[in-house]
Amino acid sequence: MTFLTVTADRTKFLRLALVADAVVTGGNGLIYLLAAGPVGDLLGPDTGMLRGIGVFLLVYGVAVGFLGTRADISRGATKAVIALNIIWTLGSVAAVATGLLEFTTIGAVWAIAQALVVAAFAELQIMGLRKAR
Repeated sequence: MTFLTVTADRTKFLRLALVADAVVTGGNGLIYLLAAGPVGDLLGPDTGMLRGIGVFLLVYGVAVGFLGTRADISRGATKAVIALNIIWTLGSVAAVATGLLEFTTIGAVWAIAQALVVAAFAELQIMGLRKAR
């Protein structure tokens, strides 16, 4: 008699949410870092600010990707990622509302759009944590 053992990886959804976040965030950071001049002309913030944001996003993306590829995903680290994603979302909206980064119209639309994407990643990660229980 042959037995088939089926194991459910309860963290699969969470892993996908973390890795997708890492890829999008890292890609965004790379663009800000390598094309700060043209991106700044389009969006508004100066090249120094965009390069700084680019470095942060690259480092953050690598850290989130590392977290999502571990055999055991830390709940605490995942909660920190969720918190930082929420902070980023609120900060982006505040930056547009206050005019802090002097966005162009396209830049303001981009900032709100990417804030919505980051908020969606936070929500997916919350769902993933719940599924992983």
